[in-house]
Amino acid sequence: MNLQTHFDRTIEKDQRIEPRDWMPDAYRATLVRMIAQHAHSEIIGMQPEGNWITRAPSLRRKAILLAKVQDEAGHGLYLYSAAETLGADRDELVEKLIAGKQKYSSIFNYPTLTFADVGVIGWLVDGAAICNQVPLCRSSYGPYARAMIRICKEESFHQRQGYELLMTMMKGTEEQRRMVQDATNRWWWPSLMMFGPPDAESAHTERSMAWKIKRHTNDELRQKFVDMTVPQAEALGVTLPDPQLRWNAERGHYDFGEIDWAEFKRVISGNGPCNAQRLARRRAAHDNGAWVREAAAAHAAKRAERTVAA
Repeated sequence: MNLQTHFDRTIEKDQRIEPRDWMPDAYRATLVRMIAQHAHSEIIGMQPEGNWITRAPSLRRKAILLAKVQDEAGHGLYLYSAAETLGADRDELVEKLIAGKQKYSSIFNYPTLTFADVGVIGWLVDGAAICNQVPLCRSSYGPYARAMIRICKEESFHQRQGYELLMTMMKGTEEQRRMVQDATNRWWWPSLMMFGPPDAESAHTERSMAWKIKRHTNDELRQKFVDMTVPQAEALGVTLPDPQLRWNAERGHYDFGEIDWAEFKRVISGNGPCNAQRLARRRAAHDNGAWVREAAAAHAAKRAERTVAA
């Protein structure tokens, strides 16, 4: 049996490909692209909510937000480690990110204008992430699938935290309720864009599904998210900003309006409201942290020398 045949049979049997297994170059490249984009998204995703840590309205809310941002940093580290098992160099991936040569999720290029945005990001953005990422726990590549198990558990907690914050605000003042509705209006459509372009225009979906890296198409996941979120919005008492949103009994799903794909393309091309700011801050953090990386490397080298000497 040749290597390609063994790989194909492993995928067909729904078994895992591991780092030491032979894999086609295209499979490896697809995974590196996908995992790197996911890792970058977690790291850049620290910024919109991290912006509110010093302005959180209470010590409890500050602690919750600190914990969430810390979780996102951890997710990025898990994912960079998964990419390294494919032979990718972490420093090179980071350099590509800050040079604008690799993408991250379009959702993180929108501003957080009020503290209600923190709750809506937890509810909608993390809710969309859960829909997208839970199937990745069954990805055909072992290290990625295993990393996603812990990530999805923590994302689920983030989603509940966000929803709890919004429920609290909706029971508050009229101004707080307006803030929640305004944040929902601004984040709804970008959240739908998180799943990527429509299936007819997705360049990678068909191959990724054939390799069982992905388990569902972009449009299938988007529909699942809408169906899940509408009842939550009703319970919360907010209106989703889509006049075409309605239940279709024949399909057994909610119909929803057309997404502004021109805006999606502008944002992923680097022309969103916060693209330049996000990358500039990531670049500054990377440069300012150079001494920490150098010190850690020197310490590790000294420990290795002592171990050899002993």
